[in-house]
Amino acid sequence: MKVVLAGYGSRGDIEPFAAVGRELVRRGHDVRMAVPPNLVGFVESAGLSAVAYGPDSRVEMNPGTDLVRSVLPKMQNPISMLPEVIEHVSQVKTEKSATLTSLADEADLLVAGPKEQGLAANVAEYYGIPLATLHTFPARLWSSWQLGSFIEKNLDDAQRRALGLPEATEPAPLPLEIQAYDELCLPGPAAQWVEPDGRRPFVGALTLELAADVDGEVVSWIAAGRPPIYFGFGSTPIDSFAETVAMIAAACTQLGERALICGGANDVAGVPHFDHVQVVGAVNHAAVFPACRAVVHHGGAGTTAAGLRAGIPTLVLWFWLDQPLWAAAVEQLKVGFGRPFAATTRQSLVADLQSILAPHYLARAGEIAAQLTKPAESAASAADLLEDASRRGGSD
Repeated sequence: MKVVLAGYGSRGDIEPFAAVGRELVRRGHDVRMAVPPNLVGFVESAGLSAVAYGPDSRVEMNPGTDLVRSVLPKMQNPISMLPEVIEHVSQVKTEKSATLTSLADEADLLVAGPKEQGLAANVAEYYGIPLATLHTFPARLWSSWQLGSFIEKNLDDAQRRALGLPEATEPAPLPLEIQAYDELCLPGPAAQWVEPDGRRPFVGALTLELAADVDGEVVSWIAAGRPPIYFGFGSTPIDSFAETVAMIAAACTQLGERALICGGANDVAGVPHFDHVQVVGAVNHAAVFPACRAVVHHGGAGTTAAGLRAGIPTLVLWFWLDQPLWAAAVEQLKVGFGRPFAATTRQSLVADLQSILAPHYLARAGEIAAQLTKPAESAASAADLLEDASRRGGSD
């Protein structure tokens, strides 16, 4: 079976695709991935074949980049930015369509993320192959990433014309929508989410659990003292990262705690040194989190799942996109809570840490961890579903 996996976003968006791709390769399938150019190396490090798909996602998606900053002031008058948005999105979609059409030639199955679903559906129809989608968050509860329906339809029609497809007169059939998180973590009543036809199966979080270069050093540092509190912000760049480190250090000094800070997208060189703080670039969450007292992070789907699986309390300091949803899930599960990163001060951080370090949060986190799907089971379930979708050829 030849499978094409198309995902776009940060590492947290792409890693679940790579995890299921690795499982499919292990089963003997031919897997090709289309990912942002800045993440091709990451995917290849997992032993998978990848091609560049769309522009650099660090430029397109992060709230601190010049591109996003140039758009934000115009949000007060959305009409003024409409031509600019249409031109940019149209160019990106045309380039993505060309890449995906080439990659999907002779494929048996096309798998895409929710943001790529419309584009991928047209390519799948062009080749007459089934489409499946992989959702790392409950996309149907949050659709702010979508353009207006009028703009979407015009861009969709343009792609269909370029592929020689007739104009769509009816909504496309609902594809298999694999939910790459546990049903337990779904914010809101799950009974209203699950459909009787089984097209939205939950498999649990998909992760590669790749080792990082500093894992050994970090584990040794943790073992040398009191278990630390982990702080990490994933692929989100932070203005004045050194000031954030200083704020974390001051809060932990006040509480008598140690801090392990993962810089992620931020440059860790030149940050101030504190005896009770270890600052690193990246760590393997699965290896490090269980040795920590609590996790404080941006609310990315993958980091949230890793914290929950580790059975320790969580504080989500969210920025945007789906992150508030995961903060809500953490609160609903009673393993912690969240607030906007922009509203965080040293005083609020001290108070929040004091709260989540209470014994009842730790006990509850342990209860939830025992109920979550194990990573290997998640990858196996997702691969089973995709193999079945390919065999059925998209039929009901």
